[in-house]
This record gives sequence, structure tokens and C-alpha cells, in this order.
Amino acid sequence: MRRRVITLVAVAALGAGLTGCSSDPVSGGAAGGETRTITHAMGTTQVPAHPERVVVLDTDKIDTALSLGVTPVGAAKASDSEAFPTYFGADKIATIKPVGLLTEPDLEAISALHPDLILGSKFRQEKFYDELSAIAPTVFTERVGITWKENFLLDGDALGKAPEAKDLLAGYEKRAKDLGTKLGNPGQRKISVVRFRPTEIRVYGPESFCGIVLGDVGLGRPERQLLANKEDKRFDAVSPERISEVDGDIIFVTAFGAKAEAEQSKVTGGSLWKNLSAVKAGRAYPVADETWMLGIGVTAAGKILDDLEKYVTAA
Repeated sequence: MRRRVITLVAVAALGAGLTGCSSDPVSGGAAGGETRTITHAMGTTQVPAHPERVVVLDTDKIDTALSLGVTPVGAAKASDSEAFPTYFGADKIATIKPVGLLTEPDLEAISALHPDLILGSKFRQEKFYDELSAIAPTVFTERVGITWKENFLLDGDALGKAPEAKDLLAGYEKRAKDLGTKLGNPGQRKISVVRFRPTEIRVYGPESFCGIVLGDVGLGRPERQLLANKEDKRFDAVSPERISEVDGDIIFVTAFGAKAEAEQSKVTGGSLWKNLSAVKAGRAYPVADETWMLGIGVTAAGKILDDLEKYVTAA
């Protein structure tokens, strides 16, 4: 009986070894090591228990990896003109190689980095999934923005950092709740969020990343930004002629890229903007687009809380 048990253990060990070797080491797969099964937006994937060469294909995943102490070997960028996020410090991003854009990842550049794990998004890169999976084990989250907390926990699990991810998220949520308590009746303050993009002006609703952070604190929103009659409650466009619709007790303003910054200067220099009640009261504040809009992770959320603590407390 004892010999039979030993034989079964040996067979199981051999099977585990074969599973660990199922990816081609040349293409950056999890060769010869322990693996775990991750269930994600595209199915199930065997990933290395301790991935060492990670490529990330969305801005939230840069935040997630760095927040959990993993420096990606490669990352996709939001646009050709955008740099990697600076809020972690230059030393944290110095070695990350660009691998195309969020919507058009550079498969050759990714393969050249020999990753052992790729993190992406079905929302952005579904059509590339098979090609990416041929390079290395690939895990996709379903959506962006509204599911940022679920995405953070899933990606943290894929990185082998599930307990750390849970602790970081719990710490953020406690801080947000404590800030709301500190503010006292935070729902009475109507916080407006405006983003200038190269081709449009947007207001951000309760299901956007920054909107969720505001909600976690318990802050109120202007009626226009609740997007009550919209199926997509992340954001909505506003024309320069209707800029009065972005008013609130406090306005936070961001811009995505140089062209958007030029449009921002043009609009905020005009009389319609200057007549907003928040602007007249000196409560319109420029904030970082890379944290409020692009970060979509626990560290970026903490930076938003920093801004809220600085500006809303003083209001």
C-alpha cells in the first residue's frame, strides 16, 4: 500500500512538472515551475506561481503591479505622447519598456521581452488574446473603470499577491470612509469632475474610476453628473457652449495631452467658465490626469484622496 501511495505521488509530481512545462520557455512561458489556475474574462489560464517577467497592457495594471511591488518588464501606453505614470517616482518606471498602445499592443515587442505573464483587458484587447496567449500565459479582466476593485484583486491574484492586494484595497477603503467622517456630511458638497480631451470635454459620473472614489468618501455630485438617464454612467460629453453644466461646489479639472491642455486654456480663459460659481469662489482645481483618469488602481485612488483631503477639507 505504501509503495502504491509513493507511486501515485510520483505520478502526480510528474504531471505537475509537465503542466509547469506546458509553455515554451523561449516564448517566455512558465517553464518548469509551479503554476496556479486563474479564472478570468477569457476562461482559465495556468500562470506561474511567482511570475518574474510581467507585461501589462492597461494603465490600471501598471498601477496594480507597482502597488504590489512588481515592476513590469513592459507596458502599453495610453497614447504615443503619454509617458508612463510618474506618481510612483522615476526610479520605479525607468526600466519598463513600451510595448505599443492600449488598443494596439506591439506583439513583437512583447514577445522580445520573454514574459512569463501578460495582464490585459477584454474590453481593450480581446481580438489579440489568442496571439498574446501564444507568447505567454495571459489573464484578462472584463471591463475598466467601474470594476476597478475587482480587477485589482484578480490581477493581484494572477501576480501571486492576493493577500497583499486585499490588504491594500481594505486600507484604501478605510481611509476613504475615515475621510468622509472627517469632512462631516460629505454628501452636501457637490463635486464636479471635468476632463478636457483633444476632441471633447467630458464630465465624469458615479461609475467612473474617480466617481467611485468620490462615492467611497460619500461626497455628493451635481445632478448633471449623476447621469441618471444614461446607460453608461462613466462619463458624458459637454460642448464648450454649455460649459455652465459643469458647475458644482468644487470643480476638479484634468486634461489628457498637450492638445487637450490647449483647449482647457482656451475654455477656462473664457467668460462662460469664469462665471461658474465654483470658479468665482476660487474652488476650481487642476489635478493630475494620470491619477484621476488613467491610474484606475489603489495607489492612484490614494492620490485622489490626497487631493480631496487638501481641497475639500479647506472648502
